[in-house]
Amino acid sequence: MNVLVTGLCTLHWGRLEYGNVGNYYIIEPFFRELHRVFPDANIFTTFQMTNEFSQREKVTCLPMDYYYSWSENDLDRALKEYAIAELFHRTGQIVETTPYIDQVLISDMIIDLSGEMWGDKANPVGKDRMLVNLLKMRTAQLLGKPTVLFAASIGPFSESRTNELAKITFENYTLVTSREQETTRLLRQNGFQINHLKEYPCPSFLFEPAKEWDMQEIYRNEKILNSPKPTIGMVVCGFNMTEPPYDKWPRMDEEYSQFALVIEHIVNDLNARVVLMSHSNGFVKEPNFKLQPGRDYPIVKQLQAVVAKRGIVNNMEDVLCIDHAYIPSQIKAIIGQFDLFVTGRMHASVASVTQNVPTVFIMHGQGSKSTKILGFSSIVGLSEYVSYPVADDMIEKIDDCFYHRNSIRDHLKPRISMIQDRARRGFDALREIMEDA
Repeated sequence: MNVLVTGLCTLHWGRLEYGNVGNYYIIEPFFRELHRVFPDANIFTTFQMTNEFSQREKVTCLPMDYYYSWSENDLDRALKEYAIAELFHRTGQIVETTPYIDQVLISDMIIDLSGEMWGDKANPVGKDRMLVNLLKMRTAQLLGKPTVLFAASIGPFSESRTNELAKITFENYTLVTSREQETTRLLRQNGFQINHLKEYPCPSFLFEPAKEWDMQEIYRNEKILNSPKPTIGMVVCGFNMTEPPYDKWPRMDEEYSQFALVIEHIVNDLNARVVLMSHSNGFVKEPNFKLQPGRDYPIVKQLQAVVAKRGIVNNMEDVLCIDHAYIPSQIKAIIGQFDLFVTGRMHASVASVTQNVPTVFIMHGQGSKSTKILGFSSIVGLSEYVSYPVADDMIEKIDDCFYHRNSIRDHLKPRISMIQDRARRGFDALREIMEDA
């Protein structure tokens, strides 16, 4: 059996492993669960993974341009493939082929893994990116292959030239698995037929932290453990800032004032420590690979400096910042040590709740509401702890979460176990497709 994994998560080498940490929380358990349900399958992907990952997880990486390569002819190639598939659908004949079509023809299942980009969020990543994805998936459908849109947070949809094709492609997936109820609601609202959609939690709920015995030196170096005060972790990213764009840099000190007020309250009024951290990484590939802090790091570092300049906290030693870059399993292990976690990165919240850490979810400060944050907080039963990036709202939610942290831990323990079981059933649904074929 051959399985092709492609979609909008196709990124350049290293991005899935050494960039946005949340991406890796998804990718590792995704491929491992695929091997669980299809133990004898050959798994191919257009995701550009390292040799180490490919060998360890038994995945064959295809050239990125089978799918999309940020080149001038991406759309033309996809349109050509669509025309070939349309003719095949009508006549049963393949008049011409391409590397992508060849791969589809030898595949027994094509999985579209696009995360939250299936909709308007695709195009900022690359020109015509959503249209190309739709054409690629529709090509596979017209060639008669089972296609699955897996673990998606879908929409919004405002681009008129792709909306009709999006509905046609969506309705012809053999199966769509949504990560949360907000996606289902949005699809209904936009007129999509959802009779073949099922809701399963994100594979990231299955990602494992680094082992405790491997983390002790890191904990010591970062001063994570052995404090008499409660320790509250905090992730702030560009999406939480009210001044767009999300990747604006540099930012004025005044833009951090709402978060500075929160930190001052935590230290002075709750008598707790704050550990600021990045939930994104970066890397230098040449001449020697080096992992380094990602785009969140300058934000939290400037926030720490702003708090120091304001001079309001009782003790700046209670406002720490993690300055080193760590791999995703280590980052998750660090998050698991906090007494409470405040995060503007959604998959960072998955890292915390799966370790029973009481969590406050910070909404985006610009653009549309994040369906992911609303949906994921609902899944874990913590919707009341979603806050907008306004000091009064954040402080109110943090206080309530802090004072009820023991009962929240008790609430999360059985809930997370059930969520993880259901996440695995999403992969079982893939096996059922092949059994019914």
